[in-house]
Amino acid sequence: MATPNPIMSMQSTPPLSDPANTWNRRFAEPGFLFGSEPNGWLREHAHVWSPGEHVLCVADGEGRNSVWLAEQGLVVEAFDIAATGVAKARELAAQRGVAVNFTVTDCETWAWPDGTLDGVAAIFVQFADPPLRARLFANMVRALKPGGWLVLQGYTPRQLEYRTGGPPVASHLYTETLLREAFAGLDIDTLREYEADLSEGSGHHGRSALIGMVARRRPERGTT
Repeated sequence: MATPNPIMSMQSTPPLSDPANTWNRRFAEPGFLFGSEPNGWLREHAHVWSPGEHVLCVADGEGRNSVWLAEQGLVVEAFDIAATGVAKARELAAQRGVAVNFTVTDCETWAWPDGTLDGVAAIFVQFADPPLRARLFANMVRALKPGGWLVLQGYTPRQLEYRTGGPPVASHLYTETLLREAFAGLDIDTLREYEADLSEGSGHHGRSALIGMVARRRPERGTT
């Protein structure tokens, strides 16, 4: 008999009725649920930003991505709904000698700026059902300044076969068509579905069905 995957079991009833409490419990476990190293897609494509630019990490959990971006010389903000995750993120930043502006909040109450960010990193933000996701994606686009870049990664519906991480519900997963429609207002530089073996803590571990996107808010006329 196959051993149940505890990560998937904890996500068996999405959307979560009490997401803050659920994520606080998950992040309270020893170690880093998704590891302490940055997501591979983000690492590969973070070159779109230059040192000194202002980047937001959405639902950044225990800080693996925001801290790494700060190590690259970026000015980084990050938020997450779970206070336990943000506490770990602050500790990780202190250990690595970088500053990140962390906030405990959810994506609905975060004070989204208008057109001021050089970048947004949205890595596996698949807690959102379709209505919430539409608002979240719209806010991410609105927050980018002209010429700003979005780097995004998520799971595709085929991940339901692998069950190596992510929400086990099809409506929360991404397709190429979904992302093209949601980000029609951006210029998409890269959009790729692929499979890879992830090793991002116990939360994302094993063969995975992935999709990654890099897209840019159109520069104002007369600029590049």
